[in-house]
Amino acid sequence: MSGVILGSWDDCAVTESIQRARATTASYSITMRIHAGTDPAVIGALAVKVAESGGITTALDIVDSHPDRLVIDLTCSASNAEHSTEVVAAVETLEGVRVHKVSDRVFLMHLGGKISVESKVNLRNRQDLAMAYTPGVGRVSQALADHPEDVPKLTIKGNSVAVVTDGSAVLGLGNIGPMAALPVMEGKAALFKRFADIDAWPICIDTTDVDEIVRTVELIAPGFGGINLEDIAAPRCFEVEAKLRERLSIPVFHDDQHGTAIVVLAALKNALRCTDKKLADAKIIVSGGGAAGSAIVQLLLAAGAVDVTVSDRPGLLNKADESLTPAWRELAEKTNPRGLTGTLRDGLQGADVFIGVSAPRILQPEWIDEMAEQRIVFALANPDPEVDIYEATQRATVVASGRSDYPNQINNVLAFPGVFRGLLDARATDVTTEMLIKAADAIASVVTDEQLNPNYIIPSVFQPDMSKTVAKAIVDCVPKAPKPSIPMIGAN
Repeated sequence: MSGVILGSWDDCAVTESIQRARATTASYSITMRIHAGTDPAVIGALAVKVAESGGITTALDIVDSHPDRLVIDLTCSASNAEHSTEVVAAVETLEGVRVHKVSDRVFLMHLGGKISVESKVNLRNRQDLAMAYTPGVGRVSQALADHPEDVPKLTIKGNSVAVVTDGSAVLGLGNIGPMAALPVMEGKAALFKRFADIDAWPICIDTTDVDEIVRTVELIAPGFGGINLEDIAAPRCFEVEAKLRERLSIPVFHDDQHGTAIVVLAALKNALRCTDKKLADAKIIVSGGGAAGSAIVQLLLAAGAVDVTVSDRPGLLNKADESLTPAWRELAEKTNPRGLTGTLRDGLQGADVFIGVSAPRILQPEWIDEMAEQRIVFALANPDPEVDIYEATQRATVVASGRSDYPNQINNVLAFPGVFRGLLDARATDVTTEMLIKAADAIASVVTDEQLNPNYIIPSVFQPDMSKTVAKAIVDCVPKAPKPSIPMIGAN
């Protein structure tokens, strides 16, 4: 069927449609409710129109039939909102076809929010109520007052994480505020539950003042076993994390920094296996000296990398540059051992690895040719990477991105559920560099020698037991937790 359709297009139309189709994504998925005539050919005509406009049909259902009319639901994906509109317009050009309504499937999924609270115990009668609530619960509360170390065992604290944001650096949207950040935090909570069976709670704080954020989290911390900082802008996020780690006795983990760093290190270790190179010998250029870039650099150095150079708005960060901000100066002091100066392109000369956590389209595809042989390109800016991924695959040995529509997606979901599962299970009080490296090793190890190739350097987030593998690596780094002090039977 597709061969016949393609044969009816001119070469330019085919090329354009295929190119557009590469960029389509479920995050721009729409369902059109269509009224059309009863000619059976209309079904094929609809699919062809979607394809000609660069969309991808994912479902086409006849939901109702009348003597003179078919009611059809056509679901398709597009590259962005503007492209969705173009696809709808293309369908409407068909004779006898009317688009009655268009539903955005992403917005439909978010109606009413994505998470809820459910009781783990049945409250069927007065006896159940007396045990779950008053008066029985009073015995448990008194016991915990006498033995606070057992709170994680007898309450939700042992399996709960606060997902905290001020809404100042949400995805690629920037400072959109705490209320607009709530759908993202809900999504994070849903991922915690799906991949590690952890109960996570969105905490959106209406301030960007460091001390207010820290104090707020400090006040609510008794109800949580861990704190996941999310979408807080640099350099404020560094200060918030440092102060909370100093003041709290539960682990604090900034996923934008450390989750990203873990997965990047895991992917890079396997990419280097594909190119037969060693981390200690690799020349690495990191584009972006913000939260993610800083954490990646620090973890790479801790894992054994030696030659790492960072590029940001001033160019290649060099410790001799007196104009650097404190955060950039700290990075420069630890990196650029060859004293490189100039632009990103200058840093790419002879480099083995490019890691981008910066901005779209800042890497010209032809610059990749100036890197070393067997080069590795990680273009991780989302939703638009530093370089066109298709172009990069024509020039580099291994290419990874943050996108789900290309191989080698660098996705934090590979790390943070398992990390927190391990932290909670081990009753850990903090997060160490050793844990981050061990988590990266665990993720990398899931890809066997038989599976490893340039298009498969990192496992899928749906890999069975992924979180358990990471959790075990974390638990192995933590001294064994003490047993509960409260006897469960015969307690007074």
